[in-house]
Amino acid sequence: MRVYISADIEGVCGITHWDEATKSCADYAALQQQMQREVVAACEGAIAAGATEIRIKDAHATGRNLDPLQLPRQAHLVREWSGHPLMMVQELDASFDALLLIGYHAGAGFGGNPLSHTLTGAYHRVSVNGQALSEFHLYSLAAAAMGVPTGLVSGDADLCAQVTAHHPGIRTVTTNTGRGRSVIARHPLVVVEEIQQAAAEALRDLPTPAPLPDTIQLAVEYRDHRDAYRGGFYPGATQTGPRTVLLEADAWFEVLRALLFLKR
Repeated sequence: MRVYISADIEGVCGITHWDEATKSCADYAALQQQMQREVVAACEGAIAAGATEIRIKDAHATGRNLDPLQLPRQAHLVREWSGHPLMMVQELDASFDALLLIGYHAGAGFGGNPLSHTLTGAYHRVSVNGQALSEFHLYSLAAAAMGVPTGLVSGDADLCAQVTAHHPGIRTVTTNTGRGRSVIARHPLVVVEEIQQAAAEALRDLPTPAPLPDTIQLAVEYRDHRDAYRGGFYPGATQTGPRTVLLEADAWFEVLRALLFLKR
């Protein structure tokens, strides 16, 4: 069994401030270790369920957060950023049996996490066919387009509720509950234990891949009108308001490619 894990930090247990997600800040080390623990737990659960190869994308900021020596021998770690439109699931393809998303978070335009965003702080809201998207939606549907199901998502309570609404078959592990600038964090070791168990259970009973929309209208609303002006020159895109760009797409990959070039 081949399993793909995409790991972020803004949804790991206890995180509540950008200093804890920023490598140059003193507060980063403790949350980096929690990110590491949660990823290792997902790997251990996957191995218990029969995984023989695990591909991990270090998908936060520099892409250089995880310590390879703390990962199991079945792991192959993708570090840094290639520039490929798959971004946070680089190297994912149809040969994988499942996708697991660890440390994910609520998206731009959502509450529930002091660090809510989608890909970049430049976006106020990203939506397809009027539905606001988080990074979970982007990459779960990217996997679905390849026929790969998403088995598990861990992150804040708001995100977990979105996951269940989107596809009830996906297992979730809640790490934090956001309250304005604060979070109510569960005990980090309890979260680690639950991720390990949920990963094993998910891989033994995978859901079908999420259905893809029949038509795709991507809307990107920026925080700064100057970014929207620039984005309006992306091929096929139209600036429809001071801060909004629209794009019609025929395939989900086109959404990911557009977001790669529309973000700054």
